[in-house]
Amino acid sequence: MSETDKAGIVTVFEGEWQGWRHCGPCGVALPCAGAGRTIAAMLTPSQPPAEESLSATLAHWLAAHRERCTRAARPAVTLAWAQSWDGSIALHAGQALALSNPLALRLTHQLRSVHDGILVGIGTVLADNPQLTVRECPGPSPQPIVLDSQLRIPPTARLCASGERRCWVLSNDTVSSERQDIELIRLPGNARGHLDLAEAMQALWQRGIRSLMVEGGANVITAFLQAGLADALVLTVAPVFAGGYKAVGNLGHMARAQLPHIQELQTQRLGDDLIVWGNLEFSPQAAGVAP
Repeated sequence: MSETDKAGIVTVFEGEWQGWRHCGPCGVALPCAGAGRTIAAMLTPSQPPAEESLSATLAHWLAAHRERCTRAARPAVTLAWAQSWDGSIALHAGQALALSNPLALRLTHQLRSVHDGILVGIGTVLADNPQLTVRECPGPSPQPIVLDSQLRIPPTARLCASGERRCWVLSNDTVSSERQDIELIRLPGNARGHLDLAEAMQALWQRGIRSLMVEGGANVITAFLQAGLADALVLTVAPVFAGGYKAVGNLGHMARAQLPHIQELQTQRLGDDLIVWGNLEFSPQAAGVAP
């Protein structure tokens, strides 16, 4: 006997089977009331695609971070990047390397659409010339933001092309420029000209950014971890060894207890890629600076 629920999602096959039995690659066998009776539930083609289900899970999880950071008056920060199995994001520094499969790439764009802003460092702009828009799925594009203390972003960068949103560039307050293709946000730097990330986050908060997706590169990812200003991690791991440039650099002289920890770690396969996500937790430490 078979039944299909009103939503057309689950089909149930009931039979006189003994105990637990595997009922094929698309279903699971469940024990039910009555001796020897088993119900096998099978998913029908109306089930949402895997990346859409995972995207909804992640969006709900990230909403909790946004609420918590609102009380701290700073954006909720999600670190998100793709890496090889050995932790490489490129073969060499400054050289782009595509790693995500199409499903994982779509998930990345879905994540972009649920953040107010998306941030990368100037190194990523010079190496990849990204657009930082939502193209692989429906949804709004976040505000593009670049950490660029010395204002090296070239006018030919795709982020500088006229579009829906003018790119914000966080730069040192000593920089002088009359450029009209970007919106320059000047911030004080330290003796080496690096920007203070805590002040940068305050500046973005004051401009309405409540959630921020940070996609790289390595110097920026490392700076956020050093500063203890990242709240969530979404990592795409491709099943390949690259032996190249790593996503996380030297975090300084930290004891093991001071290292950033991932709590409530979860994983899910998406095609051949592995999606890893969890909450980032830090011991009290001095704030870091941006490159």
